[in-house]
Amino acid sequence: MSEQGHNTPYWWDEAGPRAGKTAIPPAQAEVVIIGAGLTGLAAALPLARAGRQVVVLDKMRIGEAASSRNGGITSGNLHLSREQLIRRFGLIQADAFESEAVAARANLAEIIRHENLACGHQASGRVVGYLRPFDAEAMRREADRINRRYGIEIGVLDKRQMAEHTVSQKYQAGVLRPDIGSIHPAQLLLGMADRVEQAGAAIITATTVTKVVRQNTQFRVDTNHGIITADHVIVATNGYTDKGLPWLRRRLIPVISEIIVTEDLGTNRVRDLMPRLNMFGEALHLGYYYRPTPDGHRILLGGRRLSNDPLQSKLRLKNALLGIFPDLGDVRITHHWAGPVAFPFDKLPKLVVNKGVIYAAGLCGSGTVWAPWLGKNAAAMILGEEAETVFSSQVMRSLPFYQGTPWFLPLTMQYYRFRDRMVAKSK
Repeated sequence: MSEQGHNTPYWWDEAGPRAGKTAIPPAQAEVVIIGAGLTGLAAALPLARAGRQVVVLDKMRIGEAASSRNGGITSGNLHLSREQLIRRFGLIQADAFESEAVAARANLAEIIRHENLACGHQASGRVVGYLRPFDAEAMRREADRINRRYGIEIGVLDKRQMAEHTVSQKYQAGVLRPDIGSIHPAQLLLGMADRVEQAGAAIITATTVTKVVRQNTQFRVDTNHGIITADHVIVATNGYTDKGLPWLRRRLIPVISEIIVTEDLGTNRVRDLMPRLNMFGEALHLGYYYRPTPDGHRILLGGRRLSNDPLQSKLRLKNALLGIFPDLGDVRITHHWAGPVAFPFDKLPKLVVNKGVIYAAGLCGSGTVWAPWLGKNAAAMILGEEAETVFSSQVMRSLPFYQGTPWFLPLTMQYYRFRDRMVAKSK
C-alpha cells in the first residue's frame, strides 16, 4: 500500500497521552490501583472522594493504552448470546447478566453527565448488519421482550429499512439498538484523569509493578521506583497485564484489535454513506465495527488482527471498508493503530478477589462500558458497600500450563474465519 499515515490513534490528534502530575510513588498508601485506564480511574474517583489515600500506577502514560485506542462505541456487549447464557447459568442468572449490561451503559452515561466530561457523547444508536436474512418474527418477539423489561425500543430492520441507515449492499437485514452511543475515548479518559487528580488521588506514570505480595493485613507493591505498602490493591490492567501480575496473566487471553481512519471526506459524503450517522457492527464472529468520527468528516473501521505484518493488516482493513462501501476506493487511510484487548476463558467480564487483591479485568473488547462499571464496583468493595455486579460471583479459570501466551489463538481465528465465510456464502 503506497499511502502513508499515522500509526497512532486518531483520537490522539485532539487528546494525546500525558504524564501524571505526581512523579514518584509514596512509601505508603491506603489504596494502590494498578492501571490508569477507565477501570482504574473509575475505581480511584469514588475512593479519593471518600477520603482514601489513593495511588494509581501505570507503566505507560495516561491515555496511552486501550482506553484511548478503541472505537469509541458504547456497546457493553456480552459475547455469549442469551441462549448460551441460559444453557450455562439458567434463566435467572441470564437475566442478571442482561440487566447488568443495561445498567453499565446507563452508568457510563451518568458519569459523563455528572462529571461534565466533554467527550463527544452522542446517543447515535448502533446497527448490527446481518449478511443473511434472519427469523424476523422471532427477532421482533425478542425486541418486544427487551422493550417491556427495559423500555428500549429495538428496531428490527429488513433490507429496505437498512437503506435508511447505510447505502451498503452487504447486509440483508439488521438490528438497531438505540441505547448504544458514541464517544471520543481519549477525551473521556483524560477528563476522568483530571477529575481523579482534582479529588486528591496521585496518578504516577512510567511506573512498572514487578510484584504484589500479601503481608498479613497489608500488601507490598514492588515497582521500578521502589516499594509501596498498601491496605488494598486493585489490578486494572486487562490486555496490558504483564509478568509482574502472573495470577491474572494466566487467566486472560490477549487479542490484538486494530483500527483505521480515512482522510477527511466531508460531512456530505459521510452522510451519503451513513445517513443517520449510526455506529455499526456485523453479526459475524470476526465482524468489523465502524462509525463516523465525532465531527462527521471521516470513517473509522476496526476489527481483530489476523496478521503480524502491519502493511497486510492495514490493507485487510482497507479492503474490509471497500467491501462495505465500494465507492471509497480513492480514499486515503490517514491513521492505523492497534492494541490488545483481553478475554477470560469463559468470555465474561470479571471482578474477582484472589489472596486479597481485587482484579477487575476481562472486558472482552467492550471496555468503554464495562471498565467504568467494574471500576466503580471494585471501589464499592473497599468502601464496604455492596457490589452491584453478578460478575463478582464468577470463578476466573485458566488452563493447565498456560502462562499468558495464547499459542492456540491463530487456530481459533482460522476457525472463526471459516465460520464467517460459510455465513457469507449462504446469503
